[in-house]
Amino acid sequence: MEIPWHLFVMAALYILAGLNHFRKPNIYKRIIPPFVPYPKTVNIVVGIAELLLGIGLLINDFTSYCAWGIIALLIIVFPSNIFMLTAEKARLGVPAWLLILRLPIQIVLIIWAYYYT
Repeated sequence: MEIPWHLFVMAALYILAGLNHFRKPNIYKRIIPPFVPYPKTVNIVVGIAELLLGIGLLINDFTSYCAWGIIALLIIVFPSNIFMLTAEKARLGVPAWLLILRLPIQIVLIIWAYYYT
C-alpha cells in the first residue's frame, strides 16, 4: 500500500519532535510539571516514544497501532501544555496567547492521528 503524503508529514513531525528531546533536553525538562517524577527520564522516554511512533506510522502493519500510541501520548503530555501556560518559568518566553492557541491544536493533532487508526 502506498503511504499518503500527509502520513509522511505526520511521521516527520513526531520523528523530529522525538529527536529534539535529545538535542535540547533542558527545554523539555523545564515544561514537565513538578508533580511528574524523574523529569530527565520522562524526557528520554517521551523522546523515544515520539521517535518510534513516528517511524512506526510509516510501516503499514503498525500504522494503526502507532496512531493510537500518538493519541495516548498527546493526552499524557497535555498537562505539560497547561503547565507552560500557568507557570512563568515553563513558558520559555512564549506569549500566553500562543500557549492558549496551542491547547486546541492538541485536539486537532488527536483527530489527525485518529484518521489513521
